[in-house]
Amino acid sequence: MEHRHSLIKSFSFAINGLKGIILKERNFKIQLFVGVLAVILGFALKLNPAEWLNLVIIITLVLILELVNTSIEQIVDLISPEFQEKAKIAKDVAAATVLVASIGSIIELNRARD
Repeated sequence: MEHRHSLIKSFSFAINGLKGIILKERNFKIQLFVGVLAVILGFALKLNPAEWLNLVIIITLVLILELVNTSIEQIVDLISPEFQEKAKIAKDVAAATVLVASIGSIIELNRARD
């Protein structure tokens, strides 16, 4: 049977997920802190509208990938509590997506300022 939740209830689930990751996940806190620093730096550098858009997109992308990475890690831990090489690979690849996005964001922001 399909469960349908009200829009408010759906937002409540999303907010709870966001609260949970902020409270429990060190890497998300780090990424969020770096994003806040980037915004502060953006004000100091007086970014133009295109640069602000670029910055917001990049910060959002990295945070989304950190959320997805955490979700994958939680699911893998749930279905594979004992060590398995394939589970390790899945978790490592999920973590790599955040790393690649973070490196790409640094490269892009440096390029955009030139």
